[in-house]
Amino acid sequence: MATVALTGDTFWDTVKSNEIVLVDFWAEWCGPCKRFAPVFEQASEANLDIVFGKVDTEAEQALAAAAKIMSIPTLFAFRDGILLFSQPGALPGPTLAHLIGAIRGVDMEDVRRRVAAGEADGAPSEPGTAPSEA
Repeated sequence: MATVALTGDTFWDTVKSNEIVLVDFWAEWCGPCKRFAPVFEQASEANLDIVFGKVDTEAEQALAAAAKIMSIPTLFAFRDGILLFSQPGALPGPTLAHLIGAIRGVDMEDVRRRVAAGEADGAPSEPGTAPSEA
């Protein structure tokens, strides 16, 4: 599956309606973003069950601000609508593959229990607000 462009109108619907969503916040002028793009694209082709979304921070400034993006590229990983990972910086292919494996292996019942108990950060905010940092 190719990567999909996400906008303020499609971001939360995409996150909430798919089991695993990885989001790359990027900009055309960003050198590290350009180097990370083929790594992200290759991962999308190798993991057809995962949605790989891209947010152009120049075109989607309100969404980037709501997500509190301070540096690009920044990668978010959601599972079952819960933000499990948020980190700036381009990841090498093997590290991204390891992250994907870790996201797949998370005990989501435990995460939901912890989120409900207020022990874990990461429940997605309502549309129009920033996701919590994981």
